[in-house]
Amino acid sequence: MNAPLSPIQHDLLSKSERQAQVVRALQASLPSHALIWHDEDTTPYECDGLTAYRQRPLVVALPETEAQVQAVLKTCHQLGVPVVARGAGTGLSGGAMPDAMGVTLSLAKFNRILDIDPVARTASVQCGVRNLAISEAAAPYGLYYAPDPSSQIACTIGGNVAENSGGVHCLKYGLTLHNVLRVRGFMADGEAVEFGSAALDAAGLDLLALVIGSEGMLAVTTEVLVKLVPRPQLARCIMASFDDVRKAGDAVAAVIAAGIIPAGLEMMDKPMTAAVEDFVRAGYDLTAEAILLCESDGTPEEVEEEIGRMSEVLRRCGATAIAVSENEDERLKFWSGRKNAFPASGRISPDYMCLDSTIPRKRLADILLAIQQMEIKYNLRCCNVFHAGDGNLHPLVLFDANDPDELHRCELFGADILETSVAMGGTVSGEHGVGVEKLNSMCVQFTGPENEQMFGVKRAFDPVGLLNPGKVIPTLQRCAEYGKQVVRGGKTLPFAELPRF
Repeated sequence: MNAPLSPIQHDLLSKSERQAQVVRALQASLPSHALIWHDEDTTPYECDGLTAYRQRPLVVALPETEAQVQAVLKTCHQLGVPVVARGAGTGLSGGAMPDAMGVTLSLAKFNRILDIDPVARTASVQCGVRNLAISEAAAPYGLYYAPDPSSQIACTIGGNVAENSGGVHCLKYGLTLHNVLRVRGFMADGEAVEFGSAALDAAGLDLLALVIGSEGMLAVTTEVLVKLVPRPQLARCIMASFDDVRKAGDAVAAVIAAGIIPAGLEMMDKPMTAAVEDFVRAGYDLTAEAILLCESDGTPEEVEEEIGRMSEVLRRCGATAIAVSENEDERLKFWSGRKNAFPASGRISPDYMCLDSTIPRKRLADILLAIQQMEIKYNLRCCNVFHAGDGNLHPLVLFDANDPDELHRCELFGADILETSVAMGGTVSGEHGVGVEKLNSMCVQFTGPENEQMFGVKRAFDPVGLLNPGKVIPTLQRCAEYGKQVVRGGKTLPFAELPRF
């Protein structure tokens, strides 16, 4: 077999020449309805949930079998064509944004639940199965899939694996990483690969933990074996109001310090509660500077005891009002606002950029107060909602993408939040991934040698650099340019100027 062409070699071809070449090659292994390349057909694939950055792909492939996925990868590897895997497109960091000279590999047709094993408490599913569909299929057995990102009605398990997604119950039940046993798929050259196993452990290095959260850079996932957990007998939720964000932040730390691990512990600031209350009428206290949602689940006896303990801690920390759900409908009503925070923000602003940094719990109030000052600095509004229990922030910076100056200020605002989080002992990402959104901030989080070590892992799996290139790990060139811009007082580098991997 001839050596694969590199992306640099293919840059010598015009876009139309490359497109024609790729289409001809893929037509040998895909039916005509599974291959699209005209602009009007590929436009829906130009971005994911991060709509500020868009790029039409050269070609979109929609395989229906694993053999077709393998064939697409082998063909693209031989031609030196980049491949970006895509699920439902609900990601928020630009991880599924296409390569202008590459193939977007849509896995939306891999939507079958292959097996539910109530004895082993596992479900084997294809990568395109929706997160919520797993729980729906397991419900007759009294089981469910614990990770529940807010987009669970639409997001797919393959995308969850790529981003290591969490959700409002990740504090007690963990992220995707803690709920997946095995991942099957293909390497960049089409070689079949399997990470993890159905057993307690797998032989060799723990590559399962490496591939989960790797954002489609190491392999293309086609099948996942997930853990299922028993549905709790009862769940109740506390809604606590605070007249000061510092009191609310301190209350989060106090709950954990008391040895309590709630099923969910979420926080919303005043602008966010106003936005969601107008949208879903969840009964939120609009006079509060912040509210906490604290959930307990388990047996009725366990829930009653834990609700009592949490309520006492919250009162000691200065809660001005406490409401406890009395039935399942009321519990779901409390959560409806939190689950609809993103669409509620979309109602009050043409666009928003959702950040995803993490900080130590004790710094919650500090970061919220810092964000309030940034609103003044950048003359933009920001609503805050986040997984307070594990310090995973989701600030939503509101802006109008049709105004280039507002987009620029939004990028500056976002970078400021991420880099302030790092300065407070946190990280630039918790569950949304790096994608293209956080590339600059990765230059702040990690040193050049550390980024090069990550590139070393990338090269071990994908030597030519064809899977999702130009994302997640910044090059030395990019970090050097970003450093110069920071010195000059700016903090953005246009995505188009990103050096290729």
